[in-house]
Amino acid sequence: MDLATLIRNVPDFPKPGIQFKDITTVLLDAAAFHEIIDGWRARYAEHEITKIVGVEARGFIFGGALAYAMSLPFVPARKRGKLPAPTLSETFQLEYGTDTVEMHEDAITAGDRVLLVDDLLATGGTMAAVARLVRRLGGEVVEAAFVVELPPLRGREALRGIPVHCLVEFMVA
Repeated sequence: MDLATLIRNVPDFPKPGIQFKDITTVLLDAAAFHEIIDGWRARYAEHEITKIVGVEARGFIFGGALAYAMSLPFVPARKRGKLPAPTLSETFQLEYGTDTVEMHEDAITAGDRVLLVDDLLATGGTMAAVARLVRRLGGEVVEAAFVVELPPLRGREALRGIPVHCLVEFMVA
């Protein structure tokens, strides 16, 4: 299945000049969604993953489904102020300022082997911050998995030292 043909391009969203890659069209195709989750389940079956971290918001969709398929705990990484128990936070740079991501302090334990999941790799700032949180909590980041990558935005550079797996690349950001 050619996932690239299922991903909708939305010009000038959320602002002029941006070509937004909308994965909701993939979610409307049950066979494609199954292919992604089943493919990742097979890919990570021998990696001895102990937890899957999904990044708000679309990373919850793919990460949650994969955690279920692999019978693993799912850990949400959320924007500041969205988690109810004590958290650790990491602030990171955006093109227009900063943002902060948080995880519960008890979400990752020493020795956990963690897979990070999100829908899209652009600049890598969010995922790099999530990786720092995992490490601060004593976990090891095994890999970061994405449905879509935008290589011109050089997100892999922000994730240096972390293996990255992407299913589809779009050379036009």
